[in-house]
Amino acid sequence: MMNGTTISQPRWPIRLDARPFLIAISGVVVLILTALLLGVILMSFRAPPAGGGHYTLNGYRDVFQDPFTYKVFLNTALFSIMTVAVALFVAVPLAWVVERTDLPGKSLVYVLMSLGVLMPGFLTAMGWTFIAHPRIGLLNTLLMDLFGFERGPINIGTIPGMAFVQGLGLAAVSFILVAPLYRAMDGSLEEAGAVHGMRIVRRLWSITVPLTLPGIVAASIYILILAMSAFEVPAFLGLANKIFTFSTYIYIQANPHEELPRYDMMGATSMLMIFVALLLTWGYFRILKASHHRYAVVTGRGYRPKLFELGSRWLWVWCFIGLYFLLAKILPLLLLVYISLVPYPQPFSLASFSEFSLEHYRLFLGSKLARQAALNTGLLVVVVPTVCVTISFILSWIVIRSRVAGSYLFDVAAFLPHAVPSIIFAVAAAYVALFYLKDLLPLYGTIVLLMAVYTLVYISLATRGFNGALLQIHRELEEAAQVSGLRTGRVILSILVPLLAPAIVNLWLWIALLSFRELTMASMLVKSGNVTLPMVVWGYWSGGQMSGAAAAALVSIALMVPLIILYWLFGRRVQAVSVAP
Repeated sequence: MMNGTTISQPRWPIRLDARPFLIAISGVVVLILTALLLGVILMSFRAPPAGGGHYTLNGYRDVFQDPFTYKVFLNTALFSIMTVAVALFVAVPLAWVVERTDLPGKSLVYVLMSLGVLMPGFLTAMGWTFIAHPRIGLLNTLLMDLFGFERGPINIGTIPGMAFVQGLGLAAVSFILVAPLYRAMDGSLEEAGAVHGMRIVRRLWSITVPLTLPGIVAASIYILILAMSAFEVPAFLGLANKIFTFSTYIYIQANPHEELPRYDMMGATSMLMIFVALLLTWGYFRILKASHHRYAVVTGRGYRPKLFELGSRWLWVWCFIGLYFLLAKILPLLLLVYISLVPYPQPFSLASFSEFSLEHYRLFLGSKLARQAALNTGLLVVVVPTVCVTISFILSWIVIRSRVAGSYLFDVAAFLPHAVPSIIFAVAAAYVALFYLKDLLPLYGTIVLLMAVYTLVYISLATRGFNGALLQIHRELEEAAQVSGLRTGRVILSILVPLLAPAIVNLWLWIALLSFRELTMASMLVKSGNVTLPMVVWGYWSGGQMSGAAAAALVSIALMVPLIILYWLFGRRVQAVSVAP
């Protein structure tokens, strides 16, 4: 009150509650995800247009009667299992060393592993082609010169070779999944074993491994699901040698050379993979649930396990880390630089240095296709993380805070893109846009369709991050604000968003980087009007222009550097809960 006059705060004419609006947005997202899965089911029963477009079981019949189908799934199984073996061979010992020993420079290992996840799989695959190609590969030419072989003895374009490269790429993901197991594990049992004279190897085998085995098995299942749906490495290394896995088989079905796509066969194949993926996901959660109460050890508050002293052996550990990064990142990158500078792919030699030029870079940077791809990729990098983070925050708020009946269903729907291979969502989106929405919403072949599918698939990643962050914030501040008269929308904007700012920045940057490098979904959705930089690289490569593809890939990586620097400065302060290679 001032001079007898009451001054009131300005008010909105109508005070709307944000809860129904937030629930409605979440419901729309759940409906779209459900519709895409239903689209896969309908696609599997839909006869080709030449057959009248009616619904039949011909797709399932043709898939299960074709012997090639079983070969594809055998290839996928072998490739996935070998990939898991390679990834765990690197990740498990490294995670134990980082968490349970006094290794100097531990924080650097975490930074390198986090950044390693961001390197596109196609770049590593391309680099390893020039390392172990039977004719021009650096390693094979050295072996031929040393031992007089007529042909290089190593062929990276095989199931073991592909699994080796994919395993190197997923080792960083495996490390992020396994390291927390050793960080949270109680060390008193290991110390008791040491007191009783058990040597380190026996303690690891008898105590450490059994305690962490459920978590390692759960991580193995997760990596297995990722390997089953991997496209980049099988496409760049396997297609040229007629080796197909599930993702490349779907790609070939969608892009036949002489006939129309068999959507019914693509749907039937996808349904089989959905069943396998959901079965593995069910096992993943069963193991996690069992490990929470069967392998828990209670310790006093503030307990800190004694770290194993490496002594001078830390040098050997860093040699192992250096060898991993040399094989997984550095050597492939150097070979790509070399191939991009020579006129055509050729064995490495000092004489070839005289032929170095920037011609492939000039042609790529001067092309209209590159400019269009850069513009489209930039739009994806800005729009996808912004929309995805917003929707994911709303979904997580519904699940964790709203107390809406049946809110767990929103969480289940948000997790679907984790359980179902992303290429299946892309196939379903292309099919729905082409046959059901073409008159209502002409999305097929547009950048908007890519934005929508990327956003839906990355929701599973972002909601996992927001769920964990929201659980760490007590409800007291929100309840106090509500008692003071603030409505839901104001509480979220004034309290939760500032508190969650680090997580929001982290997830935004992470999803932006994933959107930049995405190739699997783009391979099913990109047409001439919505081409992206990774698809330009794939187009050059599949067209036989390997040097041009190397130059395009390196330019793409250079354009990622500003985002990586931003992540280094801001996003890495909050560790990502989960990742999608």
